[in-house]
Amino acid sequence: MVAHALRSLVALFLLGTGVAMAQAADAQLAQDDRIAELERTVKVLAEELERTRADVTVPEEEEMVSRYGLGPAASKVYGLTRGISIGGYAEGFYQNVFHDANGAKDNTDMLRAVLYTGYKFNEQLVFNMETEFEHGTTSATKTSGGGSVSVEFATLDYFFRPWANARAGLLLVPMGFINQIHEPPSYLGVNRPDVERRLIPTTWRENGTGLFGEFGELAAYQLYVTNGLNAEGYDAAGIRDARQLGNRALAEDLAFTGRLDFTPLPGLLLGASTFLGNAGQDQSFTVTGVPTPVEMPSAFTAVWDVHAQYEWQGLHLRGLFTMVHVDDAGELTAVLRPTAQGGINEIGATEVVASGMLGGYVEIAYDVLQWMFPDSERTLSPFFRFEYLDTQFNVPSGFSADKAQELQIYTAGLQFTPIPNVVLKADFRNKVAASGSSPDEFNLGIGLAF
Repeated sequence: MVAHALRSLVALFLLGTGVAMAQAADAQLAQDDRIAELERTVKVLAEELERTRADVTVPEEEEMVSRYGLGPAASKVYGLTRGISIGGYAEGFYQNVFHDANGAKDNTDMLRAVLYTGYKFNEQLVFNMETEFEHGTTSATKTSGGGSVSVEFATLDYFFRPWANARAGLLLVPMGFINQIHEPPSYLGVNRPDVERRLIPTTWRENGTGLFGEFGELAAYQLYVTNGLNAEGYDAAGIRDARQLGNRALAEDLAFTGRLDFTPLPGLLLGASTFLGNAGQDQSFTVTGVPTPVEMPSAFTAVWDVHAQYEWQGLHLRGLFTMVHVDDAGELTAVLRPTAQGGINEIGATEVVASGMLGGYVEIAYDVLQWMFPDSERTLSPFFRFEYLDTQFNVPSGFSADKAQELQIYTAGLQFTPIPNVVLKADFRNKVAASGSSPDEFNLGIGLAF
């Protein structure tokens, strides 16, 4: 009896132990399943977060390099896999005018604050835009007029092959060095060169479409058709006020722009560009005392430049020469001058539109910090630039040139970059006109790009 009872107890114990072990095993399996499900959920959430970040938020910072004719900050969107890109640049200055000559006063200006925004839809379609805020405010002050807010460019690019891609929208006209790559760390001095502000009127943009591409690292080209200039804006100082800037631009006359750049050796750039098109825009004006409307002449305009740059270690050399040719300059001047046929605008009687304008500059800079701190990204570059320009180089028969428009400009300065994206500038500028000297300037500036 006792043995039977003991066997029963042992059997009951073993049965209970088995049940407990089975229950523990089931609980462990359930816990393992919960952990696996939790891990799967976390993985799904992480993947979804990464996809969302890539699609609709600012990506990880990429190395800033110039691409497709644009500045490094403006090129950020091209380095993405997909999604939004945000960048920009800013610059401001203080100017001391020696002796407050010719009525000019010392001044300071928050010249530009710019935001680049872009969106890469996929490997083929990219939208890129620059929005610029100038002079701190759009409101007028006691000392100056208001600033402006403008779209500097807004393009949709379609990438087909490295050597054949399409671009449409508000385009930066691909001429010179500064018009497309105008971020402050990319040029010397507080002010952009006058040649590239008046003869190649930066920032020059027009509505249009065209092709661009690269042939490896050897050559790059851009070919665009845009609306033409508006000759009503031509004056003695050049063609700057004839830019239409994408604002309900007249397109009766179209223009062609082409650019070709070669890099035959590392650090050496050789290139040329041209802009060709009529600027009359099929306009006519009613003038007091003239019985029939006055027709704006076609004013065929050709702008071309040749440019070269060489950079080796700390040495920087850059040169550019440009010319502007305007057909019908005499007839155009007669239409625009208030003393001829009644006139149509407010330019002065001496405002002769030249049939030929020219200018050029050379500059040199050298980074002296490379010898003391060869592994540092800091640079300290003394520089010198000489410019010559004459927007009255060749005036039509019967008119006299305005000698105040023939200028020699000497700029010497110092440029310090604590990091490649930030620059501190100081320079002295001496401007001499054929009709007499202009006041000298001392300028201090800051600039950045991101």
